This record gives sequence, C-alpha cells and structure tokens, in this order.
Amino acid sequence: MNSNTVLANIEKNHKGEDEFIQALREVYLDVAEYEKNISKEDINSFFTLFSEPDRTIKFKVEWFDDQGKLQVNRGYRVQYNNCLGPYKGGLRFHPSVNESILKFLGFEQVFKNALTDMPMGGGKGGSDFDPKGKSEQEIIKFCKSFMEELQKYIGADVDVPAGDIGVGTREIGYMYGHYLKLTNHYTGVLTGKHPNFGGSCGREEATGYGAVHFANFALKEHKKSLKGQRVLVSGSGNVALFAVEKLIEQESVVLTVSDSGGTLFFKEGIDKEMLERLKKFKFKRHGRLKNFDSNGLGSYMESKSPWSLEAEIAFPCATQNEISGEDAKKLVSNGVFCIVEGANMPLDDNAQEVVMAKDVIYLPGKAANAGGVAVSGLERTQNATYKSLTSERVEKLLCEIMKEIHDNCLKYAPKNNGVVNYKAGANLYAFNKVFETSKFLRW
Repeated sequence: MNSNTVLANIEKNHKGEDEFIQALREVYLDVAEYEKNISKEDINSFFTLFSEPDRTIKFKVEWFDDQGKLQVNRGYRVQYNNCLGPYKGGLRFHPSVNESILKFLGFEQVFKNALTDMPMGGGKGGSDFDPKGKSEQEIIKFCKSFMEELQKYIGADVDVPAGDIGVGTREIGYMYGHYLKLTNHYTGVLTGKHPNFGGSCGREEATGYGAVHFANFALKEHKKSLKGQRVLVSGSGNVALFAVEKLIEQESVVLTVSDSGGTLFFKEGIDKEMLERLKKFKFKRHGRLKNFDSNGLGSYMESKSPWSLEAEIAFPCATQNEISGEDAKKLVSNGVFCIVEGANMPLDDNAQEVVMAKDVIYLPGKAANAGGVAVSGLERTQNATYKSLTSERVEKLLCEIMKEIHDNCLKYAPKNNGVVNYKAGANLYAFNKVFETSKFLRW
C-alpha cells in the first residue's frame, strides 16, 4: 500500500468530513516524508488503523427554553485514542459542531497531548447548542441535560473532558455540579473547573499564555524576540485576550482583536487599561465588538478579518481554517514572519503551503496551543492528590511545559533555509510516541 492509496482510502472512508481528512493528511504527509526509522509499510498500517477513533458516542439533548418550549440538540463525545492515558480533550458548544470537526479535534488532541509528555490520551466532544443569546437559566438547563447523558461515558481514569469554544468555567461548573448530584462522586472527571470546585488556578489563561511562551522559545531559537513587534490577534475569547495580555507584558504592540462580526483595530496598539475594558466587555457582558466603546482609539472593521493589515507576527486564536491561502499571501506580503496558532488548525491546507514555502516561522496549534491541556493535566494531578497550586506556581510549570514541548519539536524538526519546521517536528515527535506505545495494544 502506497501513500496515494492510504490517502485515497481515508478520503473514501470519511467522505464529507473535510476537517478530519485535512488533519489526517497534514500529519501523514509529514510522517511519510521525514520519518526514516520506521518502514513505509508500518507507517501506512498505522494510519489505516489510526484513521478511526476508538468510538464516537452520539446522543440527543432535550431541554426547555424560557418559553417552556422543548428544544433538542445533538451531543457527542469522540473517544479517539487512549494508549497514552485517559481520553482528554474539550467540549465545544457551537452551531458548527459535527462529527467531522470533533474527529479532527480528537485526532489533533492525541498528538497535542503526546507533546506534553503527560499521561493523557485524546478525545473531544460537544454539541451544536449555541450559548449566544441564551439566558442563564437556559444554559443551566442545557448543561444539566447534556451531563445526564455524558456522565455515562466519562470518569477520572476513563475520559476527562474540559472546556473549549462556548464552554468556559461557568458551563463546566454547571455540568460538574450536576455530575456530583447524579453520581455523588467528588472526582477529577472534568477540568477547567473553578478553584472552589477543585479547579486549577491559571486554567483560563493557560492556552493564551502558553502560546506566547512557545512563541518566545521559538523566536529565541531564531535569534528574534516579541519585543516591539506588531502583532495581529484574531478572536476575543479566553485564548485571544489572555494571549494579548501576555504579549503586552512582552512589550509587543498588539493591533487587533476580532469576533464573528469583524475586527477592532488599534493603530497604536492595545494598552493594559484597554485590555481590561475588553475583558470586562467580553467576559462579563458577552458583548459584540461592534458595540465596544474604545474612546476613539480603535476602529471597527465590519465583516473584516485582521489578515490584510501590516504586522510582523500573527496569532490566529479564533477557530479552524480561519486563514485561507489568499489570507496567508497577504500576511507574508505585509511583513509577517511568524504565525502562532492559538486556535486548532486555523490555517487551511493552502495557507500552510504558502507559509511553509515562504520560510515563515510557523508554530502549529498542536504545539503552540497545548498550554490549556497542560494545565488541565496539572489540574488532574491536583485533584488526585487533593492539593492546590498557586497561580504563580502554575504559571512557572506552564512555562516549563511549553519549553519541553518546544524542545520535543526540535528533536525531530528539519530546517528549511535556517527556519525550523516546527510542524514536521511536532508531528514526528508525537507520531513516534503514539506509534511505539500503540504497538502494545494491537494484540
């Protein structure tokens, strides 16, 4: 079986699951090209096996809205692979959620978790429920109904979900509270909890902070730094705004944040005071950026992404495939020399080809945005030992883990014209770890 046959079979078996096929292809092509110590036959056999998750659980979620009308959503949990530890990965509440997206995220999570060197397998779940515009009571009702079914399939040593898009500390709290009522087990079955519930300090900040830490290590490897660089950030949720916070701390000039309606552009950069106002506006009021009062310091670009603006570094922190090939060409022509994926797979296939061909320092999400799951791993340890860590200790450990992930990438990464290929390095390190471990589970 050759490479073309493997890819053709994957596309045939997962027809219509574009995001999932994209994720599989991206890893497979790197492994097929750069892996020299494992036979092509074994690589192809592995990917034939690994292109199927262990199981996909699908269920209906019934709840009543504020008008007393019955609503029905679809709930999912993809338990992708547990050879390295219990299934671990977030829950996403968003209208776009479907099996393809969750399988792609579960597959990516296996490799991301492998990079952390923590004992965690990969999984993902969620629902097509949209929390936007819902009342607090409607969100509570949905979370309880969702957990009534999900709790049958999870456990601290089986599957440990966390948050993702549309699922923050609030939603995790409602689900965990209901889990306690249903099972009477105070256990680390969910991460991303409030510290009062056994959650870890610093979890909300972890993905954004971790991406900036990773960028620091990668730029230092290339004898560059974040200081003074103009940075484009997409998104305005936890990942984006905490990345902005850490970038300001590094003396970067952050020019943008965005949401699904458009981009808010600050020509002179976002300062600490403006960031605090943005955090209050987004986290407390759940407002839209077009309605944010920037005191005339920011300009709102309706229906526009940040990617046409001039800058040196880009942090896509919104969602998958938000940067197209044309967007990538604009970024490169406008001076961007480093792209840091704060979201999962925000560059589509064409965009990846563009930035790799132009020797951009490209930091893939499975490495750069692993800070969230890293601190979730720390939360599991805290739950198991009934000990809490301070915010300062968590931040120190997060930085150390991101350094380890960076160094793990370097162990396998080729260089192109002096630029480290972090995408190949991340894929090869994680592949080797999962491949070697999964051999013991095939008999």
